[in-house]
Amino acid sequence: MFKSKRFWFLMGLVTILALVLAACASPATPAPTEAPQPTEAPPAAETEAPVTEPTAACTTELWTALPGGALEKAYNGELEGKVVTMMGPFTEGDIVRFEQSIKAFEEKTGIDIQYEGTKEFEATIGVRVGANDVPDIVDFPQPGLLANFFKQGKFIDPTAFLPEEYLNQQYTQGWLDMGTMAGADGQPATGGIWARFNGKSQVWYPKDDFEAAGYAIPTSWDELIVLSDQIKADGDTPWCVGIESGAATGWPATDWMEEFMLRTTTPENYDKWVSGELKFDSPEVRNALQKLSDLWLTEGYVYGGKEAIATTFFGDAPAPMFEQPPKCWLHKQGNFITAFFPEGVKVGEDYDFFYLPGIDPQFGDPYLVAGDIYAMWRDAPEVRAVYEYFTKGESLKEWLAAGGALAPQNDTCLEWYTDPVEQKIAGLVKDASTVRFDASDLMPGAVGAGSFWKGMTDYFSGAADMDTVLTEIDASWPQQ
Repeated sequence: MFKSKRFWFLMGLVTILALVLAACASPATPAPTEAPQPTEAPPAAETEAPVTEPTAACTTELWTALPGGALEKAYNGELEGKVVTMMGPFTEGDIVRFEQSIKAFEEKTGIDIQYEGTKEFEATIGVRVGANDVPDIVDFPQPGLLANFFKQGKFIDPTAFLPEEYLNQQYTQGWLDMGTMAGADGQPATGGIWARFNGKSQVWYPKDDFEAAGYAIPTSWDELIVLSDQIKADGDTPWCVGIESGAATGWPATDWMEEFMLRTTTPENYDKWVSGELKFDSPEVRNALQKLSDLWLTEGYVYGGKEAIATTFFGDAPAPMFEQPPKCWLHKQGNFITAFFPEGVKVGEDYDFFYLPGIDPQFGDPYLVAGDIYAMWRDAPEVRAVYEYFTKGESLKEWLAAGGALAPQNDTCLEWYTDPVEQKIAGLVKDASTVRFDASDLMPGAVGAGSFWKGMTDYFSGAADMDTVLTEIDASWPQQ
């Protein structure tokens, strides 16, 4: 851009003044001339990035262990040379970040953790369990699959060596609830411990345009509807929605249904819905679907109209937010969606997010998540040591710094996050009144990855009505 003579005259005066000050004072670090990238976690005052400031300095002490336990022995060098095998869905970049995150532990203890990653995890683990050829620790991205094996007595309840009071200290109740499964005797037990997750209850928006338009962040459902109506009254479309995903078309709609279930009924009913005890054709589920319909099917609320919902690729859905002017303004999706944002856009400048508000105050501020739960197959001191280590936030410390993971453990320090988006989500989940896992991932595959996806697609495309869809999903539920 062309600069005037007056500009350069003023710049010259500034330079002379800076030289004079430099001669009279010790050197100082110059202010950056360009805003740092989000990965550098700039101070909120400079870029207004969504950084969650800790309420107190991090006091987590590293390399601690339960007294007299296997992890303490490992830290004392008593398990050096032992090997612990693992299996899970980490491949490519994820397995590199995982291996980096355990490197310090391996160096300190001498235990070699060998992780076998596969993109065909669900099929592979079924064969391995059937052949009784299972690694020491298995990383399940689908807790429902673990629950099936755990009920058959195939994995170990870690409370055999991890006291419940310790687990209560490390995890909020929501995480412990999600790790509780029916054991071989039919009684509830702890099937595994949570190691990594991603958050889903975020609404993304174009920050610069949003502020220029004078819009305010909604903190309640009523305020969210008022905002949607205001955007519509201004001649724009409030919501960016797309549920197309090839053979998996419909899954974004199931995420939305899960959000509405958490906001319109109790966590207990959500759990019953997941298990099949609460039918899809029930007043609670019908109410949730109707409220979702009120949002998506209101005239002028969704970009492209209701006809575009089932035909818009989910990764393309937020793109109109970044047009000038924005074609739509609000998009609910997990934290991974930023990978689909246009190249070069910056958090805290071009976009930001807010928590999807609760609907009924009696159900608080729930958060929907997905993630990895670790189950233990072989009981040995070195396996116990590694397993206990994974209950600590420090097991993810390096991964949090690299980006691409959120830690569920209570002793995780928010300062360990270098990505401001991930840091903020971690803080919100930690403060959530209820945390629940993606329901479709917990339901039987024929439902969660079948009739539920299809039913939501049929309903919002207009191919079937609510009665038909809910009845068909219930009919697809496997016989107990």
